[in-house]
Amino acid sequence: MSPILKIDVFTDVVCPWCLVGSARLDQAVAALPDDIDVIIENHPFYLDANTPAEGVDVGEMLRQRYGRDPAEMWERVESEALKAGIELDLSRQPRMYPTAKAHTITRLSKPLGIQHEVANAIAEAYFLEHRQIFDDNVLADIAASFGFDRGDALDAMNDEHELAITQQLAEQAAAQGITGVPFFVFGEKYALSGAQPPEVFAQALDKTISEF
Repeated sequence: MSPILKIDVFTDVVCPWCLVGSARLDQAVAALPDDIDVIIENHPFYLDANTPAEGVDVGEMLRQRYGRDPAEMWERVESEALKAGIELDLSRQPRMYPTAKAHTITRLSKPLGIQHEVANAIAEAYFLEHRQIFDDNVLADIAASFGFDRGDALDAMNDEHELAITQQLAEQAAAQGITGVPFFVFGEKYALSGAQPPEVFAQALDKTISEF
């Protein structure tokens, strides 16, 4: 029986470093031997739990918070993204919106075995296709492209009970001491914070697998 490696991933779909970190994780996992079965479970985290429904201007928010031209901060993320094979232009996605619905669809994709793929697709739609992932129809289209029933997806992302579960899980992540994302846990033993270099992901995987 092949050993199973569980990886828990905490991200937010409007976090550009999460896009980079997830790509690096996926590349490290793809390089593993074929006899290692990997299960990736995505967990909700809110980059900014107070984001209003109408969204915020990211550039203006960064300018007010850090007193710097946001292009300077974006350049670093874009440079690291390019190293991971991602052509990212953060100036083309100027607003950040609440992500509760996106997280809810991602969470409910788990029984279908498509959770990590859906999480990646939503983030890519936001950052690379410049789509507004707070929009019900955009999210439903993404979910349906992975085999999710479109009507079920629309119902789920507007279900107060499901949204409350997502909120609770995001709060639990913060209560556990996770203060920033991306955040990864390998084999329920080793934690890795941030979009680390590819070799760091490889080392974390090797160490976890060596202890099977």
